[in-house]
This record gives sequence, structure tokens and C-alpha cells, in this order.
Amino acid sequence: MASPVSQSTISISTAALSAEISATGAELVRLQDRAGTDLLWDGDPAVWNGRSPLLFPIVGEVKGNRLNVAGKAYDIGRHGFARTSTFGLVGSDAASCTWRLEASDATRRQYPFAFRLDVTYRIEGATLHMEAEVTNTGTEVMPASFGFHPALRWPLPYGKSRAAHQIVFEQDEPAPIRRPVDGLLSAAQFATPVLDRHLRLHDDLFEDGALVFDTLASRSVLYGEAIRVDFPRMPHLGIWTKPGAGYVCIEPWQGHASPEGFDGELADKPGVVTIGPGATETFAMSISVSPPGS
Repeated sequence: MASPVSQSTISISTAALSAEISATGAELVRLQDRAGTDLLWDGDPAVWNGRSPLLFPIVGEVKGNRLNVAGKAYDIGRHGFARTSTFGLVGSDAASCTWRLEASDATRRQYPFAFRLDVTYRIEGATLHMEAEVTNTGTEVMPASFGFHPALRWPLPYGKSRAAHQIVFEQDEPAPIRRPVDGLLSAAQFATPVLDRHLRLHDDLFEDGALVFDTLASRSVLYGEAIRVDFPRMPHLGIWTKPGAGYVCIEPWQGHASPEGFDGELADKPGVVTIGPGATETFAMSISVSPPGS
């Protein structure tokens, strides 16, 4: 691939779908159907200024916001630094673009590893594919997590009331879920709110924060009968909103916040994957749009 260049945003599209991606965080900031209708949250800073941040090299928080590597502590904030970093544009065409972030002095102060993160957005028909390749460019094994965090409009702009929206899982989800406790993953388990594969959305679900599915059978969900989210190799899922807000986040993850009481090495943190020197780990999801009557 060519060397990255400076670019603030890129727009990509097909006849059925269009998207806009920002150099800040390589973040998806707009998604529209064939009629130009917005499907992604607008990032209203009075509520939550995110739209679809990328979570790297951690998902969620670590205890005390300190990462432990080889006995040394590194200060790192919730969800890591990728979402606030400036990515360089590697290449683009009408329906795709690739962005890159590489290790720097600033990232090493938070995460002491040499890495390259390439993020590609590609539209095929009415499906947006999102793929992140994390490459270990160093000489030692590199532990990492990665997560997607798209905020889809709730309600969707297709006429159904907010109260009528639900998420339908690909598989039954009988396993209990977790909840955040002071930013960490609860030791306690809670009964699944998914009944017969259906999760009816209402604000009370989120009074105690996100729903964290750390034992997940499904790798696909249908939202609002119009949007399918596929995440074939992502083993964890978060679902979150601020009660009363106009979005719901459907978040495929590899990894999650540190469990309550865990203060060990990053490599031992549940959900983390280890990437060998010169190796690449790929994380992917897609959003497919089928408006009513299409």
C-alpha cells in the first residue's frame, strides 16, 4: 500500500448506500440509504458526541485506567486511543477507502507496542463492510483488543415508533449477561433480557449502563427490521444508549472491560488476543440496509 496522506473526510457510495468517514479516529460519521435518509446518530455533543468510534487497543476500561505490561503501568483511557487519533488515508475509490494509524511516541506512552492499524470501509450494494487489520510490527508478542461502536438511530426513519423497535438475534441467547460497575465488568451475572431471540428495546434496559454479552452465541442481529449487523468473528457484544437518547449502539467486540478485581497483565486480561511478531489479526463487521418496501 502507498504511504498515508492527510485527508479530513472521505465519502464513498453505491446507488443503494453512502457513507462518510473522518480522519479523526477513522470514524464512520454518516450513513445514508438510497433516499439520502440518515441512519447513523448525528453526534450531538449535548448528548454523546460519538457516532461510530473504533476501540483499540482496549475495549472498555482497565482498573484505575492503568495498563500493566511487563510489570510497568501505562495510563490509558476508556476504549483506548484510536478513536481520538488522526489516521492517514492510504487509498480510496468511489466505494471504498482505507485509513492507517501507526505506533508513535504518543501511543507508546499508553501502549508500549509497535503496531499498524489499517481500517477499510467498503460498500457493496446496500451493505457497508468495515474491516480492521491490526499488525504487530515489533519483535515481541502483542496483546490487544478491538471493538466497533456504531450508533444507529433509534427510532429508525421508517415510520415505526421508538417503542416498537427490537433487536432479533441470530441464535438463542440463554446465557446471563454482565453490566458495567465503575467502568469495569461486573462479577455478578444478570438474567438475559433476550426472549425467544428477541430483545425489545426500552430505556429501562440501560438505566445501569450497557448490556454486555460476554458469552454470545449469535454472530448476526437484525435491528428494527431494516438493518442487519453481521460480525462473524467477534465473540462479544455490547448494546448501549443513554436513556432517552436517539440512538442505540450495537457493538461487536473482541474483548471487553476488565472484570471487577482484575489488575493483572494485559496479556492475561479476559478477551484479549495475542498477535505474534509480524502477524496480523483481522476484525470485521458489516451493516446491511433493507428499507421497508425496498
